Amino acid sequence: MKKSVYLLQHSYSYGKHLEYEETKIIGIYSLREEAVAIIEKYKLLPGFKDYDISCFHIDKYILGDSNWQEGFEEE
Repeated sequence: MKKSVYLLQHSYSYGKHLEYEETKIIGIYSLREEAVAIIEKYKLLPGFKDYDISCFHIDKYILGDSNWQEGFEEE
């Protein structure tokens, strides 16, 4: 069985027309519960507390697996 990790990021849009996006990688964790616990801490910190909790994102990745194997097309 391949090992999973959980990437925690904080992303938000800004600018007059929300035309810009900022993403901060907070950390990579071996358990989803660890990432959730970090959100509870970070949602109270300066900067992070100014945005909705929905700006935090947890994504699961399998170690050794590759993404974007088909390439991509720009919109």
